[in-house]
Amino acid sequence: MSTTSAINGNHYEQLHQGRTNMYKSKVNVVLGAQWGDEGKGKVVDMLASEVDIVCRCQGGNNAGHTVVANGTEFDFHLLPSGVVNEKCISVIGNGVVIHLPSLFDEVLKNEAKGLQQLENRLIISDRAHLVFDFHQQVDGMQEAEKGGKSLGTTKKGIGPAYSSKATRNGIRVGELLGDFNLFSEKFKSIVNTHLRLFPSIKVDVDAELARYKDYVDKVRPYVKDTICFLHTALRNGKTILVEGANAAMLDIDFGTYPYVTSSNCSIGGVLTGLGLPPQTIGEVIGVVKAYTTRVGDGPFPTEQLDEIGDLLQTRGFEIGVTTKRKRRCGWLDIPLLKYTSLVNGYTCICLTKLDILDTLPEIKVGVSYKRSNGEKLDHFPGTISELSDIEVEYAVLPGWQTSTEHIRNFKELPENAQNYVRFLESQLSVPVRWVGVGKGRESIINVH
Repeated sequence: MSTTSAINGNHYEQLHQGRTNMYKSKVNVVLGAQWGDEGKGKVVDMLASEVDIVCRCQGGNNAGHTVVANGTEFDFHLLPSGVVNEKCISVIGNGVVIHLPSLFDEVLKNEAKGLQQLENRLIISDRAHLVFDFHQQVDGMQEAEKGGKSLGTTKKGIGPAYSSKATRNGIRVGELLGDFNLFSEKFKSIVNTHLRLFPSIKVDVDAELARYKDYVDKVRPYVKDTICFLHTALRNGKTILVEGANAAMLDIDFGTYPYVTSSNCSIGGVLTGLGLPPQTIGEVIGVVKAYTTRVGDGPFPTEQLDEIGDLLQTRGFEIGVTTKRKRRCGWLDIPLLKYTSLVNGYTCICLTKLDILDTLPEIKVGVSYKRSNGEKLDHFPGTISELSDIEVEYAVLPGWQTSTEHIRNFKELPENAQNYVRFLESQLSVPVRWVGVGKGRESIINVH
């Protein structure tokens, strides 16, 4: 090898080593593994006590997370659940769409419940897009037009706001804080576009502009370039936790389209919604409810439209935080979880609400899909028509019929409850690290 080649090789190695060792810490991610409502907020709240920064990366106030801390129940829609921890910074990333009236209403409600000094520990990306009231009107109209084929949207304006972003006439938070005349021009333009498409919507442009002028000084203290902030934090060894909103089966690409949300709530949305490269990701924690639920319309292979579904709904208090709608309930679905694990690359699992199964003499678990002609599927169906044509094959496991609610050590769980957890592990080839047996953060058992 020539001297020049050796120097070039060493130079490459030095640069490569510098890049790979650039960050002193990793980003851990909490993702919903089913159709949402798995208990991600509780997991984030538990982990947030040990981190410096907690982030939201996608979605809007269509998400709903409940956290019980010191006997107080907090409901979050836009704020990261980790905001309960007063020692950590909460970040709303560029991939989130923000309805400012709802955000400030949420801040006030949670401050009234005891949250302190949010202005010092909440950062909002200047690149995040705004959701306006007319987006919400359009959302409701589009759902109404679908009639019996509605998607079950929350009507919070999330889809129309992402549509504005994709058609490049959306408005970012940073633009609100810049030249207000330019903001006004853009606002009038986006309103005119929507009025052409939806002539029946009502928008008082002058009143809205006056309202948003008032928001300028209110929101300014929170706004930063979050990309620079997060990369600096990683280089300085700060620990970061990302809270995925919604869940894998609601992902616009990988979910049961079109019965999905309007953003990527899988691992890819973490990278694009915060401006992070793949090598910064550490643990990917999949949150799995011990059974399956879904809010709104769309296919649900293991749904139980009988007394089992009713029991799970009642015992699990399965009512949507955002929509207040009853959740549909059914058995755990292994093919679905294998699919979302494939997409997200879970490194471990938190299994929640195991205690809801306490009263059942036997528990079914969906273990495979087959077509109506008997052919077994080796993949998760990509279309609604294909998914509606499948039959679920079940394994039947014995129940434990005793309360697990006050147990805090995995080895003290009934043997059949432990076997249920181990069965999930063996089916997914992913370790279950935590098991939840109640509402509070203290009810999460560390398995290992």
